Amino acid sequence: MSTATVSTRPGAVLADLLPASRVRDAALVLGGAALTGLAAQLSVPVPGSPVPVTGQTFAALLVGTALGARRGFLSLALYALAGVVGVPWFAGGDSGAGSVSFGYVIGMLLASAVVGALARRGADRSPLRMAGTMVLGSAVIYAIGVPYLALAAHYSLAQAAAVGLVPFLIGDALKAALAMGLLPTAWKLAGKR
Repeated sequence: MSTATVSTRPGAVLADLLPASRVRDAALVLGGAALTGLAAQLSVPVPGSPVPVTGQTFAALLVGTALGARRGFLSLALYALAGVVGVPWFAGGDSGAGSVSFGYVIGMLLASAVVGALARRGADRSPLRMAGTMVLGSAVIYAIGVPYLALAAHYSLAQAAAVGLVPFLIGDALKAALAMGLLPTAWKLAGKR
């Protein structure tokens, strides 16, 4: 009985465990965009906030981490572009760039590249580093989303933080905890550490 081992080059992300090809990369980019669009449909309104709780941010950060900076960014760029031109897959089936929460979509695009770059440096291989990666990715999303919300909804920055950041911190901690277990476990199952 033989055991197959997974061998990857240093600096690999989970997606690199699949045989390399342009078809693979295109499928991963499309799949990442679709996953983010599907996760955005898990949408729960937050009383007093124009921004719902969704699975979208978690999916965007996972896509960036699992695919790496380039493919993660391309996935989220495809997601954003398709949503802007009318695909109803932003939170709650919304589309277009006119939403007060569109800044979070822009933030997710940038965050996917940041977490993807960190994953190339091994940030997805241990629970503690994965938690830090998720926190940093979430911070990037809020750094773009909250000021955009303030401008679009005519809020002060403090008001925007009160309705577009504070209500989401507990959920973000839960998402980070889930990612802490999910990605390092995926590496262990793949035979890498």
